[in-house]
Amino acid sequence: MNKQKKGRKLNRKRDQRKALLKTMATSLILKGKIKTTEAKAKEISPFIEKKITKAKKEGVATLRYLRTYFSEKTAKKLMQEIAPKYKERDGGYTRIVRLGQRKSDSAKMAIIELL
Repeated sequence: MNKQKKGRKLNRKRDQRKALLKTMATSLILKGKIKTTEAKAKEISPFIEKKITKAKKEGVATLRYLRTYFSEKTAKKLMQEIAPKYKERDGGYTRIVRLGQRKSDSAKMAIIELL
């Protein structure tokens, strides 16, 4: 029996999709919250939560792992400022707030933010 693939395609090819997730995650880490479409917000949420969970384990290996996804500045901020806030929390680091539709193309909009 064929099973569906996990995740949304977001009308992009694989490499473009990965780049989009990385840049949106970087913006979320640096700014704390971003406004985007609901589908992109739902797609980035598990991506960033996995990275925060990984960042809670401090060490050189973790920093090197995060550097494969983010810049040096972003990876250090994630490990030194963001991850310690969630030390006692077992997940659910992001919140998605739905905003309604965008006027131009009626896309469902949302704000994704770190708790």
